[in-house]
Amino acid sequence: MNISDENNPIIKPTSFQGGLEMGSRNFGQEIRNNRRALNVLNQNFIGAKACTCVVDKRGMSENHGVPERNPLHPSHRPITRKFAAQLSSTHQHCPQQEAKKQKPSLPSRNEFGDSIFVDVKENKAPSDHPVPMFLEQTEAIPDETDQMEEVEMEDIIEEPILDIDGCDSKNPLAVVDYVEDMYAYYRKMESFSCVSPNLMAQQFDINEKMRAILVDWLIEVHDKFELMKETLFLTINLIDRFLSQQTVVRKKLQLVGLVALLLACKYEEVSVPVVGDLILISDKAYTRKEVLEMENLMLNRLQFNMSLPTPYVFVQRFLKAAQCDKKIELLSFFLVELSIVEYEMLKFPPSLLAAAAIYTAQCTVYGFKQWSRTSEWHSNYSEDQLLECSRLMVSFHQKAGTGKLTAVYRKYNTSKFGYTSKSEPAVFLLEAQK
Repeated sequence: MNISDENNPIIKPTSFQGGLEMGSRNFGQEIRNNRRALNVLNQNFIGAKACTCVVDKRGMSENHGVPERNPLHPSHRPITRKFAAQLSSTHQHCPQQEAKKQKPSLPSRNEFGDSIFVDVKENKAPSDHPVPMFLEQTEAIPDETDQMEEVEMEDIIEEPILDIDGCDSKNPLAVVDYVEDMYAYYRKMESFSCVSPNLMAQQFDINEKMRAILVDWLIEVHDKFELMKETLFLTINLIDRFLSQQTVVRKKLQLVGLVALLLACKYEEVSVPVVGDLILISDKAYTRKEVLEMENLMLNRLQFNMSLPTPYVFVQRFLKAAQCDKKIELLSFFLVELSIVEYEMLKFPPSLLAAAAIYTAQCTVYGFKQWSRTSEWHSNYSEDQLLECSRLMVSFHQKAGTGKLTAVYRKYNTSKFGYTSKSEPAVFLLEAQK
């Protein structure tokens, strides 16, 4: 349909430069006023300083239609590599932008000598869409940022401390409500069960080698009678405490060991060996009267104080904290029994002896250092505090089957104890010391 007939004359603009000629110059002035009013509204909504939209003819013509580089403009600031790649890919698939680049520069004046306001939709971003903030973040590249986040996450994540008593909450024999108070009391009282590491200095007829022979023999007797583990540790504790307060001649030393075993059986066992049995195992070296007299002397010297913590109670607790299996449990008791034979181990308190045995057993089984935060929490010993005692235990493990004192090695070299003594010692703990 031809719309350029006489009845429908076409209203033609005089030129693009001059805008629409609608009868007078006042219409152009009215357009400028409206544009300025919208500019004021944009300032009120956005809160930013309004930027003029007048095209600078000189700036365009001097650079062949390309605006001068403005160092403060966001598009000219350094950007991240990732975002630059996104911009380049977007630029390749955007023909409209290429078309805009090919447009000739527009004059800045119309035929009336007034400035032309370029359309906002075509030549500038809307004022209600601010420039993305990440264009200005040039401090770190994405790869470095990801690595920093991974390191921070590794630092934040810590090994949790397990509730080792939650599974026994319905077991009345576990006394979950009182177990923490009990072991706090044990830690407080273990100082009274410790003896001086120089107790043999006051003995004139016996020495540390004789003590080791006595303890080694009692371990074998304890195994033959199939007594409880608590009985063995209490027996050794009674002997050391008695020797620290009473001088003993050499021929009475075995009698001290027999009486200590008798007292420990009365305190721990349900079925107690009678005095006659103890006389028989000593090859009738002592009479019944001598046994009873020594029993009376020992109880008076110790002031009937039998309720002191031994390494056994701490081993039981720390094994539970370490969540150990039967193999580590047997190996821990094997190392503790090797240690109670040695005189030099008297300098360690029972709790440290127990914790070091479990730590050494874990290192022996796993082949690397293992001490969890739960074990450290319940034992109150860090890995560094255990290393000295642990290395001594490893050295005892190495020579357990050699020499004359082999009762512990032979005891744990049976099917009853899983042939624990045949396990390879954790030699790497000794190498770390060097």
